[in-house]
Amino acid sequence: MSAAVKDDLTTGGMAEHFRNLAIPAAFGMLFSTLYNVVDVYWAGRLSTEAQAGLAIGFQAFFILMAVGFGLGSAMSALVSNAKGKKDDKSTRRIAAQGLSFGVLATLSFMVIGWIGGPYLIQLVSEEGGYRDAATGYFRFLIFALPGFFLAYGGNGILQAHGDSRSLQRGLMAAFFLNIGLNPLLMFGIPGVWDGMGFNGIAVSTIISQTLVMLWIMSRIFKLDMMSGIKRSEFVPDLGTYREIVAQLLPSSTAMIVMFVSGFVVQYALKGFGEEAIAAYGVALRIEQILLLPVLGMTGALLPIAGQNFGAEAFDRVRDALWFCWKIGFAMSVIAMPALWFGGRFAMGLFTEDDAVIDIGVSYLRVDAFLFPIYMMLFAINSLLQGLKRPVWTLWISIYRQGFGVAFFIYVFISLLGFDVWGVWLGIAVAVTTGWIIALFIAARIAGEEIGGLRSAAA
Repeated sequence: MSAAVKDDLTTGGMAEHFRNLAIPAAFGMLFSTLYNVVDVYWAGRLSTEAQAGLAIGFQAFFILMAVGFGLGSAMSALVSNAKGKKDDKSTRRIAAQGLSFGVLATLSFMVIGWIGGPYLIQLVSEEGGYRDAATGYFRFLIFALPGFFLAYGGNGILQAHGDSRSLQRGLMAAFFLNIGLNPLLMFGIPGVWDGMGFNGIAVSTIISQTLVMLWIMSRIFKLDMMSGIKRSEFVPDLGTYREIVAQLLPSSTAMIVMFVSGFVVQYALKGFGEEAIAAYGVALRIEQILLLPVLGMTGALLPIAGQNFGAEAFDRVRDALWFCWKIGFAMSVIAMPALWFGGRFAMGLFTEDDAVIDIGVSYLRVDAFLFPIYMMLFAINSLLQGLKRPVWTLWISIYRQGFGVAFFIYVFISLLGFDVWGVWLGIAVAVTTGWIIALFIAARIAGEEIGGLRSAAA
């Protein structure tokens, strides 16, 4: 039985395709973010030290996760392009090879993470309780890597077929499972088992994310193209692996740069105490919740642009970008005042520490002005990936999140003598200048590939 999805994105209205892809994806990411919010909540029930350890340990883990996210983007772009060309043989070949590639990459990065992760944590923390908490949490979390890699890589295949609902359902189930597993594994059963303490949060993630991965795999193998597939089709083929790596490497490296940027921020914040690190970790979760509709919308742009680019329907590629931007600006009108005026209430849901709340509110108020800029940047990244030019997403990221964040934070703190506000303003200047560069790049690449960014719909 095949998955019941409408997988041809080269015909029909843009609003329908974005609705079918973006809404389930946004709900899936909502529950993924709420999953992390549950972790932050329970860590806060232990101490501010535990919240700081969670923020740093999870940031180190997400550097490894960059390959999983990159694999998802690569599979979405490559499979959607093959589908747009109506090339069923290539579609099946790329999907099978992507799954075998994901298995090999997972095993490799588990080893790399086990060895290198603790060194990353040492760079951005001071010796003491919160560093020890971060290291122990990270070491447990390594065993969740197969679930994350194969779930998100496999989701790229489903997304290219117009299916973003399967991951949504898996993440919803994981969220509700996590609500029960976190307190159970942390505090145990009175009189029977004392629990695992802080590390119980990581073990809960291992269990729930592995189940999500198994669900995604079951959905992939119900696709029509996977009917009657043979084991030999999963044997590594170097030519196809090179295709995958060529699409994966720029987007994964861009993600790694983004996560390294997070470490740069945390390195700068450690001079202001563990309250600043904890505040940044909590504020990021709040920011992510409000960005979810934007991420769903801009994520939907990738398979829509990819299929239509493969079909050489260039007007539809342009129409998709402008539709995405218009809806994104409407979302910004709602999100910006929510970040500015609602930040203190939202921070208070996770901590009673006044210092943590005040620092988090300052970050969210700067973030309010950056919201529409993030939206346009995410859309440009999806467009470039859909046009099979992902290397430009890497260069944009290297400037904005590699050089820009470190340089401008240095300027505001070391040269101009700002306090924690210097970190937030450094991020803001890096994001804004990166957005300007991205617009120029997008216009140039669109001119080469699809005749420019402007369309009749725009």
